[in-house]
Amino acid sequence: MSSLSNAHVLLLTAPLVWGAGLWQSAPMLTLPNLLTLSRIFTVPLLVALLWPAELGARWTTGYALAFALYCLMGITDYFDGYLARAQGAVSKLGIFLDPIADKIMVGAVILMLGATRDIAGFHIIAAMIILLREIAVSGLREFLAGLQVSMPVSRLAKWKTTFQLIALGALILAGAVPQFPFVQAVGLVTLWAAAILTLITGWDYLRVGIRHMD
Repeated sequence: MSSLSNAHVLLLTAPLVWGAGLWQSAPMLTLPNLLTLSRIFTVPLLVALLWPAELGARWTTGYALAFALYCLMGITDYFDGYLARAQGAVSKLGIFLDPIADKIMVGAVILMLGATRDIAGFHIIAAMIILLREIAVSGLREFLAGLQVSMPVSRLAKWKTTFQLIALGALILAGAVPQFPFVQAVGLVTLWAAAILTLITGWDYLRVGIRHMD
């Protein structure tokens, strides 16, 4: 009987304990964090809109919807940081998720644009430079975090991000308006500009990391 009583007590208290844990985690579900999470969960939809083009279909509507969604994701990227600072709601979860959301989006778009051949030929080199740098810098940041060494974003890195966002947006838009080839040209030029800045800023980050390596 004693074991049965204990089992009943555990069954009755388990929901209360779970509810308490949920209540304690609720402050993490702030508007800035929800905006960041929305970017992550929207990436599969963005990929799905570009997928028919990868299969060879002429899919201008999909490109147009993908461009609108891409712009919306860019807007949320700005507002999640702005609101977090304005509301004093900067959290460890937000600091953790924000760069991950950015890298997931950039990586997914680059891979899809390569698959649809919107980025083709030697332009693939620029895309690969950006993609590999994102992976390398993430690993470097993780290594330095273990040493409690911060690696602040430089002004040049912010320009790199700006060119990168313009390039990917223009290349998506180019699929929606194929009658305007200059849109794709803008995308490819800014893609290379982002790649060049990627190499420069990547080397700057690497030098910081090397100084802390045995």
